[in-house]
Amino acid sequence: MPMIDSGSLVFLSSAEKKDTFLISLEEGGKLETRLGVILHEDVMRAGFGGRVRSHNGNLFYITKPSLGEYLRRIKRRTQIVFPKEAGYILLQLDVKPGARVLECGTGSGGMTSVFAHFVGDEGRVYSYDERDEFVELARRNCKRWKVDHRVEFKTRNISEGFDEVNVDALFLDLPDPWNYLNQARNALALGRRMGALLPTFNQIERFLRALQEKGFIDVEVIEIFHRNLKTDPNRLRPEDRMIGHTGYLIFATSVTDFDGGV
Repeated sequence: MPMIDSGSLVFLSSAEKKDTFLISLEEGGKLETRLGVILHEDVMRAGFGGRVRSHNGNLFYITKPSLGEYLRRIKRRTQIVFPKEAGYILLQLDVKPGARVLECGTGSGGMTSVFAHFVGDEGRVYSYDERDEFVELARRNCKRWKVDHRVEFKTRNISEGFDEVNVDALFLDLPDPWNYLNQARNALALGRRMGALLPTFNQIERFLRALQEKGFIDVEVIEIFHRNLKTDPNRLRPEDRMIGHTGYLIFATSVTDFDGGV
């Protein structure tokens, strides 16, 4: 079983308890938990799919973290897009290797990391936010997932417009996206999709009216819920808790104006 390199992210899960940990391995490092101390070097030697014990004998399994698990544990200073929405956003915006994706509202960089993960090394993500502290946090979160080289971070208000044109997808995580549809139209390639995330009906109503006025088509508004089931085959039923409302997703397609202009 190959060793894990220093600097790698690993996911540790207790064999008996429900304790889980996402850690970055480093030479000489250690993880202190209520179930004992785990040495990073022991984890490196055991490899992915292996097992390791804490200093007092508790057993942990070692696996590669999923992007969804990373999102749930990302360092944040703002609300992030949850995994239940992130997958649907990728599908609706047709984000794939080689795509050029534009987002505004970098925040803590959760959705930035998702976009950068899926565009691959041939693609590019352009991420705008007007607050330096958010951009720096997002940059660190993308670097931890090793996708920061696929992202161009830009600190400024987008009322001035975007630098990019003919991008494949555009996502706005802003409280007032209706104020920036001209900028969005100028950046998004014709026939391509844009998306937005909003928390209230009042905001959705304003955005829908603006989308109609600006000639966007194929508009969709959706809310996604997430409910797990217990995995014990002898007592299979829904979990007591679920991830309910976290936001509304709105999607629309950019087309030419009725007079033939753009």
